[in-house]
Amino acid sequence: MSLPRVGVVIVTMGTRPHELDALLTSVEKQNVPPARVVLVGNATPLTDIAADVTKIPLEENLGCPGGRNVGLQFLCESGEVDVIVELDDDGLLIADDVFHKVQQLYAADPRLGVVSFRVADEHGETQRRHVPRLRAGDPMRRGLVTAFLGGGHCFSVAMLDEIGLWPGQFFFGHEETDLAWRAIDGGWKILYEPDLVLQHPKTSPARHAVYYRFTARNRVWLARRRLPLALIPVYLGVWTLLTVARTHSLTGLKAWGAGFLEGIRTSCGSRQPMKWRTVWRMTRLGRPPLI
Repeated sequence: MSLPRVGVVIVTMGTRPHELDALLTSVEKQNVPPARVVLVGNATPLTDIAADVTKIPLEENLGCPGGRNVGLQFLCESGEVDVIVELDDDGLLIADDVFHKVQQLYAADPRLGVVSFRVADEHGETQRRHVPRLRAGDPMRRGLVTAFLGGGHCFSVAMLDEIGLWPGQFFFGHEETDLAWRAIDGGWKILYEPDLVLQHPKTSPARHAVYYRFTARNRVWLARRRLPLALIPVYLGVWTLLTVARTHSLTGLKAWGAGFLEGIRTSCGSRQPMKWRTVWRMTRLGRPPLI
């Protein structure tokens, strides 16, 4: 069985030098060496990076998906790899056989598009929001899902060539959902594999100042871009009710409202709604595109 070649993309803003150094060391210790590691600097020169990696410093901060696209495009065009692993710069690979397991998974299934890692803190605990399914009580339950974790995952290069890269204009938030829906609509599988672990400190997405605004704007863009017309008001209505019930910050709700209006008024990019059979497939997998 021929094993796929693995590449790695990491995006950094240069604000976590110690964590990044530890991550690069954990990548270097893998028992299957990657064909190439690409480090993208979002508005940072990367001049203090001593590791043997391909460095691409950017003058402008393109956001998480925009920065990742630079690395993905480099590797896809290079022809050096078949699978690309993307890792948060404050994550850590605690096992040394991660890339070997990735190779085996992709070699066994040519329609495997995305593999989602299990994200766990230094105590081995996985937050509910890091389990990519509605029934998130058991983070060790493996299986096909409709979403994946942006902090640690793998992409098939063949899939990216077919469906395209990240939606760069999202900048931060819900870019994973947009790409996941495109993958499923294209007939690709998304696998949650809890044996692949990325250690990551416990955080809240609301720590980012733009969280509420970008979350609202990007949710609206997502619905406008990817959902059949009949499902757009249902999806946004359910999400609005959940947001109002869960958000206890008046400042946060105001920012959310401004983002919602921005999502309606501004261009969302090309509209390519998913097929109804994709809606049914997602429903059978336990998560219809309504929640």
